[in-house]
Formats: sequence, C-alpha cells, structure tokens
Amino acid sequence: MGGVTRQMKRKDGLLTKIENRDAEIGVIGLGYVGLPLACEFVKAGFHVTGFDLDAEKIKKLKAGRSYITYIPSREIAGFLGSPGRAGRQGLEPTTDFSRLAAMDCIIICVPTPLNEYRQPDLSYVLNTAGTIAGNLRKGRLIVLESTTYPGTTDEDLRAVLETTGLVAGRDFHLAFSPERTDPNNPVFSIADIPKVVGGLTPGCLKIACALYGCITERTVPVSSTKTAEAAKLLENIFRSVNVAMVNEMKMLFDRMGIDVWEVIEAASTKPFGFTPFYPGPGLGGHCIPIDPFYLTWKAREFDFSTRFIELAGEINSYMPYYVVHRTVEALNERAKSIRGAKILIMGLAYKKDVDDMRESPSLKLIELYGKKGAVVDYNDPFIPETPKLRRYDLKMRSVKLTAKAVSGYDAVVIATDHSVYDYKFLHRHARLIVDTRNALKASGKDKKVVRA
Repeated sequence: MGGVTRQMKRKDGLLTKIENRDAEIGVIGLGYVGLPLACEFVKAGFHVTGFDLDAEKIKKLKAGRSYITYIPSREIAGFLGSPGRAGRQGLEPTTDFSRLAAMDCIIICVPTPLNEYRQPDLSYVLNTAGTIAGNLRKGRLIVLESTTYPGTTDEDLRAVLETTGLVAGRDFHLAFSPERTDPNNPVFSIADIPKVVGGLTPGCLKIACALYGCITERTVPVSSTKTAEAAKLLENIFRSVNVAMVNEMKMLFDRMGIDVWEVIEAASTKPFGFTPFYPGPGLGGHCIPIDPFYLTWKAREFDFSTRFIELAGEINSYMPYYVVHRTVEALNERAKSIRGAKILIMGLAYKKDVDDMRESPSLKLIELYGKKGAVVDYNDPFIPETPKLRRYDLKMRSVKLTAKAVSGYDAVVIATDHSVYDYKFLHRHARLIVDTRNALKASGKDKKVVRA
C-alpha cells in the first residue's frame, strides 16, 4: 500500500484529465445528494452522466424537469443543452448502467437506510458496487459519498470491487468523501462547504482531492477512508445528542411551567461556550435520525456500548409520541376525545422550505394519530401528494388552507414551519393549535395554542 507502483504512476493521466475537465464523471443515485452534486460538476465544466434505477426520474430530467424544489427546472434544461467537451451536453441522465465502463470517476450517492431492526442496510451500496465491478477498468476513481460506518469503503466496498481481480490502490483509486449538503441552505452551497476526503492510499487521496477541488473552495484531506467516515458520523451525532438534550429540557420545562424557547434565547446571549439547538417533534432527514445507529451497530464489533448515543436516539424517537400526548391532553381539556377528532398536520417535509420528507417526524405523527382513531389530513405546499414510501403506506393529498377548512379541524399541528405559511391566518381560524416549532411565538397565556 505504501509504495508507488508503475501502474499507480498512471494516475497522472487521470489527474491531467481532471485538471483539463476532460474526465468523464458518473454519479450514481440522483436523489437529494447525487443530483445537486452532478449539477456542480456540470457547472465546473465536466461532462456528467447521471445514473439512477428510477425511470421516472430519468424521464423528468431528460425533459428538463427537476423533481427537487430548490433546483429549478430551467437549470436542468440548461445543463442538458450546455456544450460539454467535444460538443456533448453537460448532463446526461440514464438508466443504462453499462455506460459506467466509459466513466473515469464514479461517485456513489445511494441510500444507506436502517432495516426494520434498526441495523445498517448496505444493500444499495453493495449492489451498486457489484454493478460497478462489472464495468470496472484500470485507472478509474471510485468514491463513496453515502454516510456509513467506518470500514465500509476499505472493507465492504473494496471487497466487492476487487472480485474483478483489480486491486484498489494499485489498479484503481478508492476514496470516501461524505456528503455535507444542507438542502435549500441560502448561505452554504456545495461549493462553500469544505469537502472532507479520505483515500485508501496517498495516491487515491491525491486524485480524489483533485476531483473535488474542482467544485469546492476547500478540500480537507484526512489520513484514511475510516477517518472520513467517522468525521461524518461525528458531525451528525453531535447534532443528534444536542437536539435530544434540548428536547428533554423542553419536556421538563413544560412540566415546570417554563418557556424553553425563552430559555434558549437567553442562554444564546452568552458569546462563548454555548451553541443553541432547538426542540421539535422529532428528527428528520436521511442523516441525523439514522447515522448514529450506524456507529452504534459497528461499536458492538469492538465490544463497546454507545450508551450516550443510544439515549439520544431514544429521546428523539420519543418526541412524536410526546406531541400526540400533548394533543390528547389539550383535546381532553376541551371535552373532546382523540378518537374521531379531525387533525391537520402542517408540513410533511422534515425541514422548512424543502420537499424532502425522508424520515420526517410528520409521518410518524400521522401514524400515531391514526392509531388513536383520529382522522388525519395534511397540508404541505412542497408535497402535493405522498409518494411511495418504504415504511409508510400513505395515499394522501395536501388539503387546501381555507378559513372554512381550517376551522373544521379539532386541532392543527404545526410540524414543519414553512416560511410560506400565514400563521396569523391559522391562529385566527383554528380552534386549537399544537405548535411544535414555536412558529407562533405565542405566550403561555394564549389558550388557543399548546406548545409541544
């Protein structure tokens, strides 16, 4: 691994192609990570082939239509028609994975969910690796971006790729660079966020850093793929643990009659030693609710119990139950049973102003209210109807917000605080509002609003 072989010297050819923007880039998985990444490489002057199994996604992209709200369709249409190298268009979406054989650099952006037992599901990564192996050639660069436990790249992924007889670090380059995107963040785009990169060998690291250096202001090289994988987990576990702490404080302060939002605002005035985190109805998105369990699972291999991480997971997973409990209490105070009650969930997305509903706590809320006999609807301007989901069998459409409609619900639950919502309108017409996001910033004296 440490020495540089004659074959490894061939990396200079790929390096030159990257520097000249002549390298063919393949991005596998055109979801919330892969599509924005592909777009950045097109902007940097590369010809990018985007691979996805979802034929409907590919059909939309080929028609110049975006399925992610913060990526405009006009941008996709422009990429399709932009002149790449040798007059080729900048972005080519396809379901034809045999075209991987023509790629110089292949970036894997596929899901890494948990299975029904909350254990890592690497099937998407390993199946993708098998497809790449069938089209692998010498001198290529393979990069995994999907968040996973330390060891996935240089153990699991590498093992599949080396079934070809090619050796990672000698015949092809292998690296891990975790995605760090924050959907619809107006301040930090992919280009602004430093890119952590770990290579299997120094040569792999050099090539991967050169590639990402074309689209980001700064690359952060680390000593190994395991370090890069661990860095991503630490980022997300840091957030998970702190959100769990403030969620626990919210439940305690509610009992004590203290406004947790006022407490956070006051504590935030300290110019050092405190970072504000905010409570909510649970954690959403593909990273924060899932990633801690990847490390927890891997830790068992080393006979280590991650009690702190697991406790945070328990608290955050409990939050939808707490919101439902608060709703039941509030309805009881108004002589109304939860059974048969009409509930409107405001916001199906996991965060404000996006159409991403992966692991959204709103989905759990709909399930829990339904189990208690409530009739549940939702409104989300970014999600007009529920798509096919892995764990939830929902066939719902977003209801319109009219004065008559809102006043007809026994409780309106603000689960996602979209900027487009008219909260004064909601307050005026709703009978009861369960506010999980402090969207109304109502005081405890407001009898129409319940904090949860």
